[in-house]
Amino acid sequence: MGLVGVQGDGNGEMALSLGSKNKYKRMDSELSDDFEDDASHHHHQLERKKSTRKYVLACAIFASLNNVLLGYDVGVMSGAIIFIQEDLKITEVQEEVLVGILSIISLLGSLAGGRTSDAIGRKWTMAFAAIVFQIGAAIMTLASSFEVLMIGRVLAGVGIGFGVMIAPVYIAEISPTVDRGSLTSFPEIFINLGILLGYVSNYAFSGLSVHINWRVMLAVGILPSVFIGFALFIIPESPRWLVMQNRVEEARSVLLKTNENDKEVEERLSEIVAAAGISNGEKNEEKAVWRELLSPSPSLRRMLITGFGIQCFQQITGIDATVYYSPEIFHDAGIVNKSKLLAATVAVGVTKTAFILIATFLVDRVGRKPLLYVSTIGMTVCLFTLSISLAILGKGQLGIAMALLCVCGNVAFFSVGMGPVCWIVTSEIFPLRLRAQASALGAVGNRVCSGFVAMSFLSLARTITVGGTFFLFSLFSALSVAFVYKLVPETKGKSLEQIELLFQNHNEWDESEMELGDAQHLVHKA
Repeated sequence: MGLVGVQGDGNGEMALSLGSKNKYKRMDSELSDDFEDDASHHHHQLERKKSTRKYVLACAIFASLNNVLLGYDVGVMSGAIIFIQEDLKITEVQEEVLVGILSIISLLGSLAGGRTSDAIGRKWTMAFAAIVFQIGAAIMTLASSFEVLMIGRVLAGVGIGFGVMIAPVYIAEISPTVDRGSLTSFPEIFINLGILLGYVSNYAFSGLSVHINWRVMLAVGILPSVFIGFALFIIPESPRWLVMQNRVEEARSVLLKTNENDKEVEERLSEIVAAAGISNGEKNEEKAVWRELLSPSPSLRRMLITGFGIQCFQQITGIDATVYYSPEIFHDAGIVNKSKLLAATVAVGVTKTAFILIATFLVDRVGRKPLLYVSTIGMTVCLFTLSISLAILGKGQLGIAMALLCVCGNVAFFSVGMGPVCWIVTSEIFPLRLRAQASALGAVGNRVCSGFVAMSFLSLARTITVGGTFFLFSLFSALSVAFVYKLVPETKGKSLEQIELLFQNHNEWDESEMELGDAQHLVHKA
């Protein structure tokens, strides 16, 4: 019935054969079309994945540019202060105040940064930070006295406080979960790049006259503002901040640009909306943010101890003293020539920058805690060895070699873990409604400890020697190992909203933790 026109056996067989061939041709055609559709869809997904990663990478880079300013100031001041002291005839106490005041004043920017970023957005807070810093840098460049120099230093410190607090928060909020750790370490990379550029600037301009060289060194720090201004036209606002403003559709638009598939976008958006306390467009009534921070729940208390504690340990182990006063450390070891002192600091800057790149590669592969273990233990060994070297070996070739090796080793271990992971953890652990202000509190702890160390190092070194000071730093570093073991959870591979639940269910830490012994595997693997 289906084979019309069949006549005879032979013709019937022929017709059947032709009918079968036509049937198989249709099936082949359908299969081919399906295959082409699948291939086209797969190609589209790959293209979207590439463009998304490029876009998120660009956002992270531009958001981190403020940190170049901080790093450059830290690096350049270590050399510029030598010539400022000679040109403006400042005392040792004034030198300590000039170096350390930036960290103390920056806490004002950090405290104001949380509220400001909640009011005007993460993006425009970064812009404001850059403007304030550039005004301060310009005043320092033109300063004719210690008092004017201090005014510029104070403004620069406020700008740095804003910038250092908001960049990790912004990057954590726009990054896909799988890449969040490496991308959130970008601010620390750019701080290290800035430090290296500061050291190089010191060495390059040290040959100019004493009245000119330090001014040129400080003036170069103004240049990144051009790129920061350009960045404002590239980067979007944080989707989590947009949700907090009940601008959900705008948040969805940003997430579509920063995530690889639509399903993940909707999942992330739902989590953000739930975390922000918004349901059907209505905000739930919450306690005032600062009131909640001052009388925290048990889970929030654990978050605050972890976030504030790791920020303080990052600084009381003496990293800023090592960076700011590396010329004094090498002078104590036996290097007298100014040019050689500045050349040695360049080696420190290169080491610090190189090892931060290793951390960026590993942080989303092996996790936060293994890097923190390797970092804190390595720093403890280097700081203790440096203290013994400065106390026993004295000023000779061996003493100089050991000092250079230990200082470079200390900054290397710092850059592998404590440097970037500290900011990553702080930007990850707090609930959305509290993230900006709580991160600001952590940044305040960081800056206060940094300022205390920077402003007391020279006086402390005169009292208990440079070696004794670094022995004290080694004790704090040993305590940081115990702090990481007990109070820092592993956050690798978890969304920001899942991390919040992790603190609420403290017993689950044991199920997801990597033990201290596993860090040995990382060392062998590296």
